[in-house]
Amino acid sequence: MDIAYLIETIIKIVVILLVFSALAGIGTYFERKVLAFMQRRLGPVNVGPFGLLQVGADGIKLFTKEDIIPTGVVAKIFKIAPVITAATAFMASAAIPFLPSFSIAGYEVHPIVADINIAILYILGVMAVGLYGPLLGGMSSANKFSLISAARTAAVFISYEVVTGLSLLAPIMMVGSLSLIDFNEYQAGGITSWIVWSQPVAFVLFWIAAFAETGRTPFHLIANDHEIIDGFGTEYSGMRWGLFFIGEYANMFFISFVIPLIFLGGYGDGSFLGALGLLAKVAFFFFFFLWTRAAWPDVRPDQLMWLCWKVLMPIAVVNVVITGFVMMF
Repeated sequence: MDIAYLIETIIKIVVILLVFSALAGIGTYFERKVLAFMQRRLGPVNVGPFGLLQVGADGIKLFTKEDIIPTGVVAKIFKIAPVITAATAFMASAAIPFLPSFSIAGYEVHPIVADINIAILYILGVMAVGLYGPLLGGMSSANKFSLISAARTAAVFISYEVVTGLSLLAPIMMVGSLSLIDFNEYQAGGITSWIVWSQPVAFVLFWIAAFAETGRTPFHLIANDHEIIDGFGTEYSGMRWGLFFIGEYANMFFISFVIPLIFLGGYGDGSFLGALGLLAKVAFFFFFFLWTRAAWPDVRPDQLMWLCWKVLMPIAVVNVVITGFVMMF
């Protein structure tokens, strides 16, 4: 193996871990500020200028808070569950091209850990494994509300993974590849070549399913917030709870990259303006996650399943069939 390639890959992995772990904390600051603005509150204001140091204070609290293992839990599973959530979120990022290629001192850098030709399948598979984090965390806890949350988690994630996969079939049929770089090149002709114009239904379906995959409002039933507890995370404290938290926000950022790469032209022709455009799209989708939390209530579990199996999945199947006929004739 080329030693330069190995070093480059290790550096990419370290950068992704450090940057997106930090972004998870920074994301909470922006979320609290956005929610406060929309609800006519102030948000963090006391710790540092504009409350900016609140992120550091929260980090210190997480690292120094006592790590409690409650009596009655299945200790080994209880400990590994939050690690699964955080690890799978970062593993999914390996196939995401975060920016176009660029050169440093004559050496070309590709901002992707592994350009595999089954990138979309890999991302969906790893995100599916992420289900086991909250599922095992809730099932191993000696708490009935955590168990209820684990059951809801399994129902929501498994159901909406079907919609996620079906919504992507039509774009995959058009591009003829599972590589996100191939998706970007397919749309490199400008805004008129974006897949969203020919696949608006798939775009909306995937966007809705992304909220379910990240467990965000209005699909936040897995955390039982309306029951004034933290769902599968009720029995967790300190950094173990923090790993669930990092996994959720990392997933939000990664989904915010995947949506523009598949449907909205990605970074286009690879120019500087194209890279800025991608980052602007990512910022919008992350903001939309926050906006939705401020604007929408959670739906009931039966409404959630009805929406998936009786509305979204039939629409996704019909969209695939229509796409197939259009491509044939």
